[in-house]
Amino acid sequence: MTLRLRQVAIIGNEYERTEDALSVVFELGVAYRDPGHRPAREAGVSIFGLRNFVMPIGNQFLELVVPLEDGPTTAGGRYLQRRGGPGGYMLLFQVPRSDYALHQQRLAELDVRVVAAGDISEQESEAIHIHPKDLPGCLVELRWCENEHEPDGDWWPVEREWQSHRNTEFATAICGAEIQTPEPMVLALRWAEVLGVSTEIVDGDPTIPTTDGPVTFIEPSDGRPEGLGGITVKVPTPEIVLERAAKYGLQCYEQTVEISGLRFHLVG
Repeated sequence: MTLRLRQVAIIGNEYERTEDALSVVFELGVAYRDPGHRPAREAGVSIFGLRNFVMPIGNQFLELVVPLEDGPTTAGGRYLQRRGGPGGYMLLFQVPRSDYALHQQRLAELDVRVVAAGDISEQESEAIHIHPKDLPGCLVELRWCENEHEPDGDWWPVEREWQSHRNTEFATAICGAEIQTPEPMVLALRWAEVLGVSTEIVDGDPTIPTTDGPVTFIEPSDGRPEGLGGITVKVPTPEIVLERAAKYGLQCYEQTVEISGLRFHLVG
């Protein structure tokens, strides 16, 4: 079964500053926004106690979610506390509609729990969230959506006119994600089992494939607990992005920029 890495979500506590940083460093625009009151039928996240914005990167998406209330009153707030601050939160995979029922069957056979299915589905798109206790590392969504054979096709979590908000001058694609965990191989094998894909060792690290680039499992190097630690972003001019990030006051090292606790590894 194939997975398309269509969206990555960050969780944080600085809504306006994070939007500004992403706009300044990558010149990304907002294609969807829930300030905290949009209903589920409009892809709103307020039902989960969150507000968000979503920005296109090529034909993929980067989302920030921020709890509406401080503290452990929401799953997002508890995740912030557990990881010790902002960082990666969720990977959203687009799957072929023909595979969706097979994924559901596989999860049921493995006794893997799913959450939020009815709240995040419509006639034109269905999705499930996999319970993070059954698939540790980060929250995972599996979704089919209409126009799935079109690279720039619809994506339910954003507005239909998302293409008009896209700017690919300084960021063109998300081409990988990085899960940090004390036991990379154990977790990689679990993801492969649950998602119905293979594992492969790349540069000494276990990975699972997506059509956009691998999800890599590494040991933590930042003192933080298990979670989504970074993504790889394709940029035409890494030096310009790094210069902008440094001027903005963001943490930069080698070819990496950190925004809202998530590492952005830049590749040309």
